[in-house]
Amino acid sequence: MDRNYLVNFDTRQLPQEEWEYVIIGSGIAGLYSAYIASGYEGKAVVLTKHTVLDSNTDKAQGGIAAALDIADSPDLHLEDTLAAGAGLCDYEAVNILVNEGPQRVAELINLGARFDQDNGRLLLGKEGAHSRRRILHAAGDATGAEIQRVLTRQALDNPLIDVRESHFVVDLLIKENICYGVLAYDRQSEQLKVFWSKTVILASGGVGQLYKHNTNPEVATGDGIAIAYRAGVEVMDMEFIQFHPTVLNLPEAPRFLISEAARGEGAYLLNRHGDRFMTRYHQMAELAPRDIVVRAILQEMKETESSEVYLDLSPLGDEKIDRRFPNISGTCSSYGLDIKKDPIPVAPAAHYMMGGVKTNLYGETSISGLYACGEVACQGVHGANRLASNSLLDGIVFGQRIIEHKLSIPDSHKHVPITQRFFYNDIEVCQENDFEDLRRSIQSTMEMFVGPVRTGAGLLKALDVFEIMEDPGKNPSVKWNEMEVCNMLQVAQLITEAALMRTESRGGHFRQDFPDSLKRWRKHIILKRG
Repeated sequence: MDRNYLVNFDTRQLPQEEWEYVIIGSGIAGLYSAYIASGYEGKAVVLTKHTVLDSNTDKAQGGIAAALDIADSPDLHLEDTLAAGAGLCDYEAVNILVNEGPQRVAELINLGARFDQDNGRLLLGKEGAHSRRRILHAAGDATGAEIQRVLTRQALDNPLIDVRESHFVVDLLIKENICYGVLAYDRQSEQLKVFWSKTVILASGGVGQLYKHNTNPEVATGDGIAIAYRAGVEVMDMEFIQFHPTVLNLPEAPRFLISEAARGEGAYLLNRHGDRFMTRYHQMAELAPRDIVVRAILQEMKETESSEVYLDLSPLGDEKIDRRFPNISGTCSSYGLDIKKDPIPVAPAAHYMMGGVKTNLYGETSISGLYACGEVACQGVHGANRLASNSLLDGIVFGQRIIEHKLSIPDSHKHVPITQRFFYNDIEVCQENDFEDLRRSIQSTMEMFVGPVRTGAGLLKALDVFEIMEDPGKNPSVKWNEMEVCNMLQVAQLITEAALMRTESRGGHFRQDFPDSLKRWRKHIILKRG
């Protein structure tokens, strides 16, 4: 799709507001950024397209990683993150993450986050590719929901933060490499609005809904990446999608994440014959990096002619299952599975975007005044394969750095009325389109050709399908969910193009026709419109 905006508009004819900070997204990255800004008396509006609780943060089970134990250290956390990242992590970004992370986690605790403890001591879990126990968790396997609760409460109670639900951000307002604000669609009043600001923060989350099978909420459609790319912002590492190895696979049930913490506590993966197989694929067995576990599962499924493998939690014992995994136990029980004795049928599903909007170590993008943090952003901290439970940490560490860096710029918050005019009138109605059919076609195409195992021929087929979809995409999108589908198509093309360009296998990107990792490919693919 090659156009500047999704809709025709003229800012002079629209309701307008001016804010010190406009923050797009209400997960951990967006709400924590708003919280830090409010601590410096900064007024922020948080725009979220559904409710404040609709985010990947709320669904996160396993926990948040931080080197807090006496047997652990930031250096060990750094080593584990670099190893998982398969040679593409930015060393300085990871160093910042692991060293500033403990302070940010302490701040969450000060805000009231109730992480699991035993006699006043934090209980720390272990997950894949971690060499130490360093995963803080809450209510066993509801860590994200606890963090979301705390940050949502502080945002809604804070007079300096205004959370606007049902506000779908359509496009960025950028001129001469400066971001002046955003164009948004208010779903309740069904009208376009303008939010002017000298500081716009993208914290809109991931892309899981591009795939038919995924662990993400319905809001995760890659909107932030799409609006940034349309505006001429650089995006990076788009080929690196992380597929979670263990997602509930029952015909009658929606896809539901079975936390990696289960394997960290001692659960085994079994094939359809009841044989434990991960010991044949990696020395860390069930705790190998996620990309390795995913491909091992796919191989076992192929060899045993099965649509799933099984996760056996019985070695943990009933008491630990009750204490550590009440959410998973309850969900499985609603579908007739007793995880204390019944192995859980699981299969891989799309989970996390390692790439995204390219930023520096302060969240700055290639456009002045536009920042990004959380899953939508890519500063190289996750490399080609994210280390488990580093995602929540990423959001708060770099959200804090954005605000502190912005405040270090002289006169960065002197309020100057915005007099810029933005307008667009180049879209003509060509035909009626079935956008829901387009959505399903995007998801099935990504599932078939741009999944955990890829080939050049398959990627070319996907691009051909997407090119055919582009003609309907040229029509004006008058409803927010139609705009959402246009964003999905844009991001699907970017992922597929980058995957076709990278003629090797590394981390979350595996090419069957180029199965080796190559030294000459220890570099990033950066895409920019035009």
